[in-house]
Amino acid sequence: MKRPVPVESASSLIDDKIKELGDWRGKTLAKVRKIIHEADPEIVEEWKWMGTPVWSQGGIVCTGETYKNAVKMTFPKGAALKDPSGLFNSSLDGNVRRAIDVHEGDNVDEAALKDLIRAAVALNLKSNPKPRRASSKRAD
Repeated sequence: MKRPVPVESASSLIDDKIKELGDWRGKTLAKVRKIIHEADPEIVEEWKWMGTPVWSQGGIVCTGETYKNAVKMTFPKGAALKDPSGLFNSSLDGNVRRAIDVHEGDNVDEAALKDLIRAAVALNLKSNPKPRRASSKRAD
């Protein structure tokens, strides 16, 4: 079984990927990353599937894949999220996931993306509530 990449290493690997891209995709990935952390500072960065940045809290919130013509943010539970601003523009036929493809020159609606991130976190936390701590007090 593979061990997860430590958070510090995952963040460094994402830093390296941004630098390695060295073009609009790196700048876009860096911008999206900043927006994600502004939306929820408790989100954890991970590195999965041989080189994919992943942001999680109570489960995967979204991934940040890079392709020749797009930076793709995939939300594994995106179909369950309200998207009043219409950010989702890819993987719309799936039953569960949705994605946002950001192309060169596209403007990212930061406020709408933050709302979507917060909604994804809320859905994860609702689906995977943190276990309650056992009380040290005895009920009489």
